[in-house]
Amino acid sequence: MLEERIVPRHIAFNDSTLRDGEQAPGVAFSIDEKVAIARALDAAGVDEIEAGTPAMGEGEIESLAAIGEAVTGSRVIAWCRMTKGDVDAALKTGLKEVNLSVPMSDRQIKAKFGTDRADVLDRIRRVIPYARAHGLRVALGGEDSSRADLDFIRRAIAVAQEAGAVKFRFADTVGILDPFTTFAVFQRLRAMSDLDLEFHGHDDLGLATANTLAAIRGGATHASVCVLGIGERAGNAALEEVATALDHISAHKSRVDLTHLTGLAELVAAAAGRPIPESKPIVGAAAFMHESGIHVSGLLRDPATYEGLNPERLGRARTIVLGKHSGISSMRHALETLGLAADDTQTRTLLDLVRAEAAKAKRAVGLHEVAALHAALTARELAA
Repeated sequence: MLEERIVPRHIAFNDSTLRDGEQAPGVAFSIDEKVAIARALDAAGVDEIEAGTPAMGEGEIESLAAIGEAVTGSRVIAWCRMTKGDVDAALKTGLKEVNLSVPMSDRQIKAKFGTDRADVLDRIRRVIPYARAHGLRVALGGEDSSRADLDFIRRAIAVAQEAGAVKFRFADTVGILDPFTTFAVFQRLRAMSDLDLEFHGHDDLGLATANTLAAIRGGATHASVCVLGIGERAGNAALEEVATALDHISAHKSRVDLTHLTGLAELVAAAAGRPIPESKPIVGAAAFMHESGIHVSGLLRDPATYEGLNPERLGRARTIVLGKHSGISSMRHALETLGLAADDTQTRTLLDLVRAEAAKAKRAVGLHEVAALHAALTARELAA
């Protein structure tokens, strides 16, 4: 196994739900909601919370200050552009750490600044020392790194490190990477620099979680994520997916407490006004729900036959529902759960009734409905 030959290391989680997550269309958190989410992230063991953009104005500065006061374990970070004005705004929050972001790709440099790579390096040389001189811990955020020249990224990292930065964030801003490319890129970055490396992935191709894991495998020390993957366009790498996958399939580990993930997801979903899809991995209502008769028959003998993840590890429990595809084992289990007696013929009849009702209603059949069907069947048999 390749993973067994890898030296395990701690992977820090940087959660950007309160910054990038709130940039999702239609999402707007109140200060109270932001503080509640930040406290929940802190309780879950998230290392860093990217809490907002102070340049947005006094309301954002106020919320960042409130988050900084409320959080006791996680480091709270302000996101800024690579300008002294943004640094000045961050200083008003009382926070001690900033992510100073600047474009890495020629396309974005030209579109945003109308300049060239030399100008970006000059901005890094001017602004990072300014932030450091004001007592701030600094990370360099490389916007659109996935479309940038890797040699230029190497030069930017070297300039940033010399200026006092402690971390470089490689952002797949438009979500174009695949895991194979991501792994190769981070292997090269790791060979180029001993600076902490973070991957920030967008999910436009549905690959943000896979790309984040590939970046970690390639040498990333930090994973940038959002709860439920909420963010611009198709969103970001999901905190719950990356943390659980890292725990389950990797030698590398994090501080994230997996039992907090479902509650955290529900909190963010309510604040964002975005219901959690039933089939959402890890935190969805159906993530550990079983109906198929073949599956349930195996699960009742050995849960691992059809569960690669133990729901208890995530503070959850499996549920067995009755529907069109249920089998006799499911029916017997339901009757046992209800404390109802039935012989083989009655059990088969009840299963046929449940299947018919599920097909007609296009939904699972609840235990209360099974009890009612059992009562009606018993009454008919007594009357016969």
